[in-house]
Amino acid sequence: MDIHTIIQGHRGKRPGLGGVDSKKSQNINEPTFSEIPDLFFDTILTNYKLTRIEIMVTMYLYRKVWCRPNIYKTYGISQMMSLTEMAQALNVELDDVYNSLRKLEEFGFITTVRSGQYFVRKYFLKEFDEQFSQTYDDFEV
Repeated sequence: MDIHTIIQGHRGKRPGLGGVDSKKSQNINEPTFSEIPDLFFDTILTNYKLTRIEIMVTMYLYRKVWCRPNIYKTYGISQMMSLTEMAQALNVELDDVYNSLRKLEEFGFITTVRSGQYFVRKYFLKEFDEQFSQTYDDFEV
């Protein structure tokens, strides 16, 4: 008798938890992941004093551009979005989103293309983009 046969035949004490097949039939939500460069954690967070909301807005925009399907990814531009929707998704006030966007532009992490559309650098700062050979198909800011 092999281990797989033993495990398949095992029934847990709680209903629905025993056996390999019962796991397959359950609707299990898989976690999602976003790839963020270590540079953000190692350099940006240590050298720039960002508020919690500024970090949230940065990650929100970064994920929109670089971590999710986006036809404007080669340009580093987010899809058109409503700032109200962003504020609701982040559970923050709209004024806080506006203030955070201004601060992130001052740092050079993002640039407003037009209202609701942002150029987001893959490596957060121009010098890091150059260091890691990140280009944007002639969309240079």
